[in-house]
Order: sequence, then structure tokens, then C-alpha cells
Amino acid sequence: MDLAYTPEEEEFRARLREWLAKALPALPPKPSPRDWPGRRAYDLGWQRMLHDAGYAHVHWDASPTTRLIFLEETEAAGAPYVGAGFVGLLHAGPTIAAEGTPEQCDRWLPPILRGEEVWCQGFSEPDAGSDLASLRTRARRDGDDYVVTGSKIWTSHAEVADWCELLVRTDPAAPQHRGITWLAMPMSAPGVEVRPLRTLAGSTEFAEVFLDEVRVPVANRVGEENDGWRVTMVTLSFERGTAFVGEVVACRRVLGELARTARENGRWDDPVLRRGLGRLNAEFRALWRLTQWNVSEAEAS
Repeated sequence: MDLAYTPEEEEFRARLREWLAKALPALPPKPSPRDWPGRRAYDLGWQRMLHDAGYAHVHWDASPTTRLIFLEETEAAGAPYVGAGFVGLLHAGPTIAAEGTPEQCDRWLPPILRGEEVWCQGFSEPDAGSDLASLRTRARRDGDDYVVTGSKIWTSHAEVADWCELLVRTDPAAPQHRGITWLAMPMSAPGVEVRPLRTLAGSTEFAEVFLDEVRVPVANRVGEENDGWRVTMVTLSFERGTAFVGEVVACRRVLGELARTARENGRWDDPVLRRGLGRLNAEFRALWRLTQWNVSEAEAS
């Protein structure tokens, strides 16, 4: 495992750090987690700033180590994460870039990078979560359209999304992992109903999505009909690959905030609290080394 950064990577870090120091003071106040329209505007505004500065593409075509540096520096500076844009930037966008036609890439990728459109993920269903291949949402071919009927659940950002990366069953007679197709569905299409799911914290980040005879153009199919499981594995390779690094980097900030709060509240001398923080810090250091190993392996491959 090579943990050393190259001169080019250190130059990228310095340039990014300098830009963040200038850009972050220009951000408006962050809206409440309960204000999803406000969160959408805030998150997409940040994405536009990244685009204009040349950093919007980091999650797509930069090396794994460069992405790690980007996440380290933005988290350390207190910059927003991708937020409402995460499905487009980390899931749908890379999938379309890898599997889509040139026309599909031209249509969908620039608006994602410019922070103009939000995507949500229509994968999980009430009876198809961890066993994703058991999904039942049906799509029948009708001329130049698929007619989609079914429901999805735990759909992130559906309330504010423009598009949905949607898995449907196009051949119910085929074995589970076959007969699935990957579609890009406009959330404004007739027959789409979004019912937000309110969390204990009051957020409506997740939603149920009900689809009643929704017409989706065949031109919006990414990959071949009934080859959606393979395309889905491409999507999940991006989601499960190094996308977790952002959460790991955020752990460092949270641990620092916990320690700082303990000192400010006069709890730093509490042996139970310090023992707990010490254990968490040890676990984080192990997780950080594992993260570096994963990034190093991804770099080598």
C-alpha cells in the first residue's frame, strides 16, 4: 500500500485549499434539514460553484487518490457535501457515462455537472430491498414507450428530483436476475406520485414513489432491454466502490467536534467519556487505514 502523495497530487491539494478559502465565505446560510426545496437550491448552488471552478468532475474522471484529497480538503474546510446531487453525481451520472449512448450522455451529464438537475434512485421496493433482484415494478413495451406500474420505497430526494434511475421488470417470465431494465424516468411524468417519509428528525429525505401507467420513452433506456441487472452492477460499483470515503472523512470531523464540545462543557475529565472517545478514535484510525488501502487498491487497478 502506497500512502505517499505525488507532487501533482499535493499541488492539487494546495490549489483546492486556496479556492475553498475564497469560495466558502460566499455561501449563503445553510437551510434547515427539514426545508428540502431550500436544501435543493443550496446544494445545487454549491455544485454550480464547483463546476465553474473546474471541480465538478472530480467524482467521475479523477483518480481515486485525487478524489480522496478532494473529500479530505472539502470536509476539513467545512464545505457542503454533494447533498441533493449525490445520486446524479455518484450513481446515475457515472452509469450513464459508462453505459449510455452519446445522445444520452449529451442530454443528462452536463446538467448533472452544472447543478441544474437532481436525480433520485428507484431501486428498493417494499418487498425488494436487500434482495433487489426480486423487484416487481413492471414495464410493458407499447410502441416507443415503456408503460410502468409499481412502487418504490426509501427513494432519496424524490421530493425534489427531476429524474429517477429506475429499475423495472420487463420480462416477468425470466429468472430473477434477468428480465430487468434500467430506465431514466422523468419525475414530472403523469402517473408519478411521491409520498415523503418523515424521519424522527423531521426530514423528508426519503419517500415512497407510486407509478401508475407511467410512460417512459424507450430512448430513456440505458443499456439493452432485460440487461438491467448488469447495468445495475455498474451503478452499484460506483456506489459501493470509493463513494464511502466521504462518510469516513466526515467521521474525523465529528470526532473532533465531540472532543471540542466535551472540553467546552467541562466534561473532558470524565473518565467514561474519555474512554469512549478513545475507543472511537482507535476505531476511526483503523477505518482510515482500511480506507487508504481501498483507495490504494483502486488506484492500482
